[in-house]
Formats: sequence, C-alpha cells, structure tokens
Amino acid sequence: MNQPMQIESEQPYLEIRGGQTLCGEVRISGAKNSALAIMAGSLLCADECRISNVPSLADIESMGQILTALGVNIVRNGSALEFDGRHLKQAQAPYDLVSQLRASFFVIGPLLARQGEAKIPLPGGCAIGARPVDLHVRGLRAMGAHVIIDHGMVHAQVPGNGRLKGAKIYLDYPSVGATETIMMAATLAQGETIVENAAQEPEVEDLARFCNSMGAKITGAGTNTIVITGVDRLHSTDYPIIPDRVEAATFLIAGAITGSEIIIGPIVPEHLTSAIAKLEAIGPKVIKEGSNRLRLIPGELRATDIETLPYPGFPTDMQAQFMALLTIAEGSSVVSETVFENRLRHVAELKRMGADIKVKGNVAFVKSVPFLSGAPVMATDLRASAALVIAGLAAHGTTIVQGLHHLDRGYEDLEGKFKKIGANLRRVDLKQVANVKL
Repeated sequence: MNQPMQIESEQPYLEIRGGQTLCGEVRISGAKNSALAIMAGSLLCADECRISNVPSLADIESMGQILTALGVNIVRNGSALEFDGRHLKQAQAPYDLVSQLRASFFVIGPLLARQGEAKIPLPGGCAIGARPVDLHVRGLRAMGAHVIIDHGMVHAQVPGNGRLKGAKIYLDYPSVGATETIMMAATLAQGETIVENAAQEPEVEDLARFCNSMGAKITGAGTNTIVITGVDRLHSTDYPIIPDRVEAATFLIAGAITGSEIIIGPIVPEHLTSAIAKLEAIGPKVIKEGSNRLRLIPGELRATDIETLPYPGFPTDMQAQFMALLTIAEGSSVVSETVFENRLRHVAELKRMGADIKVKGNVAFVKSVPFLSGAPVMATDLRASAALVIAGLAAHGTTIVQGLHHLDRGYEDLEGKFKKIGANLRRVDLKQVANVKL
C-alpha cells in the first residue's frame, strides 16, 4: 500500500511503523489497579501517609482530583504521593470527576467508615460492560449502612452517627471492586467482618497489606475468604505499590508477536502464572532472571484457546493483547470473554488490519493470517488500545492508533518504553489534517 492516507485528527495519535525487532529491558511501572484502590484507602488514615511506585497516568490524576475535592492534600514527589487527610470534611464526590473513572466508586467504603456518610455518583470509565455496584451496596447494607440510589447518586449513611458493624458477607461473584470496598469499610467497623467468595487478585492482597501497614487487622487476602477485625483508627504509613502485571504481560506479548527477546522487570512472577502458561502454550518461553525479572525467548506461534476468569484464572485485562498475538499464530484459536459482556470491540479494529476473526456472542473465533497490515484504527477501551499497538508493531506498513486517551489511562509512557527497545513509533499531536504514507 503506497497510497497516501488522510487522517483527520484533532487528538494525538500513535504512528507505528511495524516490522522492527525489539531488544533490551523494559522497566515495569507500579500497578494502576492497585494504586487506585490504595489511593482511595488513604482516606481511612486520619494522619499523613505516603505511597511510592505510583505510575503517572490519567486515571491516577483523576483519582487525585477526587481525593482533593474531598479535602485531602496531595503532593507528588517523583513516583511517590504524599497524602494528608487530617482535614477531611467533604462526604460527596463531584459528579464530573467520578463519571470519568470507574475506580472512583472505591471511595464510598473509606468515606462511610471514617465520616459515617458518603454520596457518590454512579461511576464511569471504559465502556466494556455494565459493572454494576449492587455487590458493593449489598455488602455495606449488611454492615448496617442505609444506602439509597436515586437519580444516579448513591447515598450511604451509618445510622445515629455510629460505626459500621461487622458482618458475614457472601459475594455472589468474586468482584474485585466489591471485595475492596467492603474490606476498606470493615477496617474501622465494630467487630469482625468475613467476606466469602472474595476476589483473590494480587491488587486485593496489596490493598490489604497497605491497610495492615496502617494498623488494620486483615487476614486471608489473596484467598477466597477474608477476615477483617475492625480497629478504632489507622495511623501513618509509607507503602510501595506492587508492579503492574498487566503492563508486564503487554510487553511480553509485544516481544512474542515481533519475534524478539526482551527482559522485563521488576515484576512478581507469580502474578503472571496464567499469562506465562498461555504464552508458552503459544510457543515462546519465559525464563526467570533472578527474583523479579523475566526474559522472553521468542518461538514459532501456534493457536491456543483462552477463557477469561477471575484470578487465578486468565485475566480479562490481558484478553485483547493475547488476541492480537493469536491473529498470526498458526491454526485456529477460540477466545471466550466471561467477565465483561462488551469486551470484544477491538475485534473490528484488528480486522481492519487483516485479522480473520468471527464473533458469536462473547466468543471470538480467530483463524491465523500470514501477516497483519498497517491501517488506521481506533482504540475502544484501555486494553484494546494496547492490543492495537502490539498489532501495529508486528504489522507490515504503518498503523495509526487513535483514541490515545484510553491508552494514557493505564500505561505510563508506553511509547517511550517501546522506543527504548527499538520500536519505530511516535506520538503525533497535530490540530490539522495529517498526510501519512502507508
């Protein structure tokens, strides 16, 4: 394809010239999903606290704005955030901020536990599914809160200016958000709270360790039963965020799709067990380098089947990236999305690049093609944006990835990290029509 392509773009986009072999080491940032929950958890502390290894992302900025609106003073010092919640007075989060960020709903638990009241608009974020808050609400009600949902606002209150009460709570589904909301609320509740069928994700365990570092009494995080014994108050802490397992997997897949040997770190290898198993089923090898680094050894790519499941199953947040890899893996693959009902919208964009994918319900049937071709594509959500970048790195010709606001929500300097290991890509920010030769 040598025809010039007109791209009308008032927003930044990535221009990726595919076919480059990657080589080198990638530094993995702190986990976005962990950092967002822990930032909300800082509301539990009536003193100052510090969180380190926090990535610089649009979502982190949004959560910071929400906490600031609630009365928390936040100072960024490099990769660390310092929180002063001593003058927390506001119990209502602003709609214009909450509507942009799903994780903002996490503040309801800490606010209710500490202030006795919380008014939180129903949350926004990526359009990948309904993600209802009914499990959060049910858990808070079990702990004695009065919760009303009216005109898009969730109003929760502890009767009589008292404290939440410990309760035994069974989650119908092991929701990460509901587990974290209930766990945070229970840290300052009276008595013991038991959460059964709890989410087991590493980010839940990280939040529990953070709360325990402030004096909370939480056991069982990382298993399906979490026990929280309430305490009167929490104290200051200085806590480092775990590495981002989804970012780590994204770079491993980029190495696999481009036939490149790369090293990533720091990372907790155990957090990537399911991703590594699928990568090795597809063909590449993943080797431990010391305690917190991984080396990807490329190999011939072959088809495999993937089904997304709650942790320790295969993560929904890695589904789109793996699908990009499977488009050129020899044979036919089946990708089943069981976590979110609207998370296959990247299929249409991959097909623009020449992928052979058919969708029936929440199942994608992927048949290998010899190669992908560069094309203009639009990111539909955060992980889809990463999948399109990965596809572009392997494609013949030039790929234009638009919708970078999704990418910037969850990947810290993705293009800079790729450039350091040899990728040919650049961010273009032109407020005019750009002529791009393919």
